[in-house]
Amino acid sequence: MNIAMVSAECAPIAKAGGLGDVVHGLARALIALGQQVEVFMPDHDVLRRDLMGERHVVCRDLRVLFGQEWINCHVDRSEVDGIPCVLIDAAAPRRFFARGRIYGEPDDATRFAFFCRAVLTLMQASDRRPDLIHCHDWHTGLLPVLLAESDVAPALCHTPVCYSLHNVGYQGVVDPRLLSQVGLAPASLMTAERLRDPTHADAANLLKGGIVYADVVTTVSPRYAWEIQNTPQGMGLQDLLRIHEDKFGGLLNGLDERVWNPLSDPHLPASFDPEHLAGKAQARDALRARLGLGSGAKPILAIVSRLDEQKGVHLLEFAIRYAPRRGAQVALLGAALDPRIAARFERVQAASAGSADCRLVLAYDEELSHLIYGGADMILIPSLYEPCGLTQMIAMQYGTVPIARRVGGLADTIHDANFSDQPFTERNGYLFDDPTEDAVATALDRAFALWSRHPDYFRQLQRNGMRQERSWHRPAQRYLDIYRICSHSSPY
Repeated sequence: MNIAMVSAECAPIAKAGGLGDVVHGLARALIALGQQVEVFMPDHDVLRRDLMGERHVVCRDLRVLFGQEWINCHVDRSEVDGIPCVLIDAAAPRRFFARGRIYGEPDDATRFAFFCRAVLTLMQASDRRPDLIHCHDWHTGLLPVLLAESDVAPALCHTPVCYSLHNVGYQGVVDPRLLSQVGLAPASLMTAERLRDPTHADAANLLKGGIVYADVVTTVSPRYAWEIQNTPQGMGLQDLLRIHEDKFGGLLNGLDERVWNPLSDPHLPASFDPEHLAGKAQARDALRARLGLGSGAKPILAIVSRLDEQKGVHLLEFAIRYAPRRGAQVALLGAALDPRIAARFERVQAASAGSADCRLVLAYDEELSHLIYGGADMILIPSLYEPCGLTQMIAMQYGTVPIARRVGGLADTIHDANFSDQPFTERNGYLFDDPTEDAVATALDRAFALWSRHPDYFRQLQRNGMRQERSWHRPAQRYLDIYRICSHSSPY
């Protein structure tokens, strides 16, 4: 199949979160299955150009109608880890993607709405005819709407669309006048059945548009699919998702085992696997040396997280204080976009600076993240909601036992050491339900007690997690099955 994947991110050249990893991992796995894949993405000025192959000009004069203005676009093509990437940039004076970051601009909705129209304009002009278009998150929600309700790409109007929801906490709620700028008619689209936001009657919802107009809608774990249909985690879209439940489901993400593999990771001092854990002890020593943690018979509790409310920052802050009092060490790696949260953790960092049992690195550091996953004994993930989560899967790959809240993909991938109906060989971590300090403390105490009193059992938990299959091969095959069903049912 010829698959066009449309996304704001693709790791490692553009990554603000898990979306970039998913697009990269899924695209590579589909290519390994013999499919033709192109990833269409903005040519952000923050792309890691050192990780890209040679750039080739596709065109320098792609004219995209936006409102009453024709905007000239530059389009290049390059490869990232064998993935063909088509990079679209708006020329001066617009420069929509020359902002020094991927997200966080006041005109994000305008920038990504333009990107959707530019992708379809390019496909029409360059005679690209994919068998299926796979769109990701709210940034691309207008693309299936444009296919059905505009004349931007008449040759593609029957092309099936798969639309993936990575986090419905971000929906792209916008002024309906934005629809006019991309050539749509707000009067016909601003209805409860189409794009009108369920909470703000005078606003359009781009994520909702993608759900309504796509041929199939997926999300990133079975548990999260149920939660966003049946609990407040649907963020106002519960009724809509139930209406469209016949085309909606959850598939667990995979993990790129070429990047995350303790047997071949260049960021570790020694390799290790489930049968030979001596290399993990060396990683623990290297982590302590790197961060200046004290030596001794203490477990290391890791926190590798984006620092925002979704991740349970109040519970992370509690654990940073609590774990050293219980004889553990803490290593945190994370950054916050919200200045209030950033200031909060800077105060925690300053207060713990003199401790030999606590280090906070308030930044994004890919190399250090590998060493933390490799050297830590446990990792805390107290998310208020978690669509899938790569953190727990990476941690288990490295023999680091997850301690997590029972939500979303965390509940799908972690089986509690004490309270699970799975056989012991399948148990791999600790779960708690309530987003409270008491619940976190109880889960931490259970993990610390097993580590100190029954080290053989703790090592078995580590091995259980490492032995599980979590590559992209199986989910990529399931996506391919979905694509084929969509293509066969399409009149195109």
